[in-house]
Amino acid sequence: MKNIKQSAAWLLFALSGTGTPLLAQQLITVNTKSNALVLEVNKDKELGTIYFGEKLEKEADYSRVSAQYHQGNEYTGIYNSAYTPAGSKNLFEPAIAVTHADGNISLSLHYVSHTTKAVSKDVSQTEIVLKDPVYAFEVHLFIKTFYANDIMEQWATIKHTEKGNVTLTKYASANLYLKGNNDFYLNQYHGDWAREMNPEQSHLTHGIKVLDSKLGTRADLFQPPVFMVSLEKPAGEDEGKVLMGGLEWAGNFRNEFEVDPLNNLRIISGINNASANYVLKKGENFTTPKFWYTLSTHGKGQASRNIHNWARDYKILDGKGDRMTLLNNWEATYFDFDETKLKELIADSKKLGVDLFLLDDGWFGNTHPRNGDTAGLGDWQENKKKLPNGIGTLVQSAKDNKVKFGIWIEPEMVNPKSDLYKQHPDWVVKQEGRPEHYFRNQLVLDLTNPKVQDFVYGVVDNLFTKNPELAYIKWDCNAVIYNANSKYLKENQGNFYTDYVKGLYSVLQRIRTKYPKVPMMLCSGGGGRVDYGTLEYFTEFWPSDNTDPMERIYMQWEYSYFYPALATAAHVTDWGKQPIKFRTDVAMMGRLGFDIVVKHLNDTDLQYCQEAIQNYNALRNTIWHGDQYRLQSPYEADAASVAYVSKDSNEAVVFTYLVKNRYEAGTHTPIKLKGLKADAQYKVEEINVYPGKKPAVETAIYSGDFLMKVGINPNVNTYNTSVVLKLTQV
Repeated sequence: MKNIKQSAAWLLFALSGTGTPLLAQQLITVNTKSNALVLEVNKDKELGTIYFGEKLEKEADYSRVSAQYHQGNEYTGIYNSAYTPAGSKNLFEPAIAVTHADGNISLSLHYVSHTTKAVSKDVSQTEIVLKDPVYAFEVHLFIKTFYANDIMEQWATIKHTEKGNVTLTKYASANLYLKGNNDFYLNQYHGDWAREMNPEQSHLTHGIKVLDSKLGTRADLFQPPVFMVSLEKPAGEDEGKVLMGGLEWAGNFRNEFEVDPLNNLRIISGINNASANYVLKKGENFTTPKFWYTLSTHGKGQASRNIHNWARDYKILDGKGDRMTLLNNWEATYFDFDETKLKELIADSKKLGVDLFLLDDGWFGNTHPRNGDTAGLGDWQENKKKLPNGIGTLVQSAKDNKVKFGIWIEPEMVNPKSDLYKQHPDWVVKQEGRPEHYFRNQLVLDLTNPKVQDFVYGVVDNLFTKNPELAYIKWDCNAVIYNANSKYLKENQGNFYTDYVKGLYSVLQRIRTKYPKVPMMLCSGGGGRVDYGTLEYFTEFWPSDNTDPMERIYMQWEYSYFYPALATAAHVTDWGKQPIKFRTDVAMMGRLGFDIVVKHLNDTDLQYCQEAIQNYNALRNTIWHGDQYRLQSPYEADAASVAYVSKDSNEAVVFTYLVKNRYEAGTHTPIKLKGLKADAQYKVEEINVYPGKKPAVETAIYSGDFLMKVGINPNVNTYNTSVVLKLTQV
C-alpha cells in the first residue's frame, strides 16, 4: 500500500508544457477529441506509457491509472517504455538499438524535458527530449495530434555528438503500448500483382508477429504498411474498439506486434532495419518517418471516417480539391500506337465526356524504341516514328477537343537496353561481379546519388518546360530492388535503402515546389507504393492493375478503410465479364476513369457511359468529400453496398452490387442506411439506369428515420446486377 500511495503522489505533479526540467515524477497527457495518450516519467527518469484509450473526464484520474499499473507490475521486471532502448534493462523487442562510436551497444534513455505547442487551431505537437546518461546521444520524440480527427502521428529525431560515427541498428518511429487481457485481433493484408489487399484476421498470441517489406521500391507489393488491431473482440463496422495505423514511408517497413507476459500489446512501427544499419555522423540528425494511428470505440467505420477526414485535410495533395475524369489509352492500344491513333482517342475523350486524355507507356525511346517493356526505359525523348511532331501536337489536339492532356512516366527505372544504361552504368543499383536480376526487364536508378536525383527531376521538368499546358502525370514504379548496392554511397551501404527514399522525396519536393498543383497519380504496378508520406506529393493512387470490377469491389472495400474515394483511381476497362453498367458503377466509387476503346461501344453503351459521367459529375463532391458508410459486406452477403453522405447530410449516393451468382442471389431484404438526418425527408431515385430498361427502384420520398431503421431494398439480382441510388433532402 505504501508503494501505491507513493506512486500516486509522484504523479500529482503535471508538467504544463513549458520545457521545465524534471522536478518530480510527472505525467505527459496528449489528447484528441475522444482519446488520451498518457506518458509517465518514473523515479528513474524513464518514460513509459500508462494509458492509451478513451479520454477520462478528469485529468487528475490518470494518476490513479498509474497507481493501478504499478500495483500489478511492481515486481515483474516489465516496464512499458514509450520508446524502448536496447542493451540495458529492456527485456523485450526494442524500438531503438545502436552501436556507439566506441563499439558499446547499450542504450538508456532518460527524460530531460518536454514542450507542447499549437501548430494550428486544431493541431498541436509535443516534443519530448530523452538523453543517454553516459553517451552524448539523444532522441527527440514527437507526438502530433489532430484533435477533431482523433488522429495521432509519432516520429523521432535521433542525434549524437560522440567522437566518431554511431551506427543505428534499429530506429523505429513509434512504440505504442496497449493494455489488455490477451484479446487482440490483428487485421493485416497480403497479395501480389493484381491480387492486392486480401484481408486476414488472427488472434495475437504471446511472442512477436511481424509484418514487413524488404523490396526496396514497390515495397507494398506483398503487403501494405497499414493494419487494424481490435481490442477485446473483433470489431464490427459500427461497434467495438479498433486501432488503425500505418507508416508514412515509401520504402521498406516493419510493423511488430508483441504480446508480453502480462497480456499487454506492444506495437513498434518504423523503417525495416534489415540490411539497413544506418551510419550516423557526429552532429547529424536522423528523422524517422511518421507513424499515424487512430483509435475508435465505435467500430471500423468511425475509424476509417477519422482517417478520411484527416487525409483530405492534411495529407493528400489537394485533398479538398477537385479531380479529373479521364480516358487512358493503355488497354486500347498497349504499346501499339502512333500520332493518328492517339488523336482519334483524344477526340473520343471529348465524345465520352471526360476531362482528360492520358497517354500511357510507349511514347519514348529512339535508339531503343519502347515497343514493349524490354527496352527504352530511361531514354525520355519522344519516339520519332510514333510521334514525329512530339508531345506538343497531342497537347494541342487535346486543347482543340476541349480536354486536358496527361502523360505516363517511370523515371526511377531503367532498361538494360537503353542509352541511359550504357552512358551511366554507375547510376544503376547493382552489385559488381554478380549477375543482374531484372524485375519487369528493368533495374532501379540510384536515387541516393544527387546526379540521379537531378536526372529524375529533369524528366518531369523537361516535359513541362516543352509542354506548359501538360495537365497530369501518371508516375509508375514497377521494379523492386535486387542486389542492393550504391556506387555513390561507397562504404556506408547500410544507409542505402533509407537514403533511396529520402532521395525520392527530395525529387518530389522539388517537383512540387515548381509545379505545386499539377495532378499526379501514384502508380506502382498497382498499389505497390501507397502511404501517407508519399501521398503528400500525389493527388491519387492506382490500387491495382486488376480492373475486373468484381475483384475491384473487394479491393476498394479494403482500401477504403484507409484511403478516401477521391484518392482512389478506378477505371472502367474490358476486364471481367460484366456489362458496361456494372463496370462503370463500380468505378464510380473512386476517381472515375475509362480505359476502353470508345468506338467499340455500341450506341446504347455509349449513351449509358455519357449519362453516367454526367451523374458522377453531379455527385462527385459527395463521393469525394462526404462520409463513407459500408452498409453490407461483400464477404457476408449476396450483394455489397456502400454509401457516401454529404457532410451536411442533405445528399447521399448508395452503390449496391451483386457479388454472388448462385440461384436467386440478390437483396431480398431492405438495406439500412446510415449518416442521414432522422427528421429529414429524402427523395430516393435510381440513377445510372441503362437506357431502355425500367428502374429497379421506384422514386419515392422517405424519412431519414425510416431509411436508417427499416431501410430500402435496391432490388439487386441477376437481372439488375448493380443499382445506384441518389438521395436528396426535400
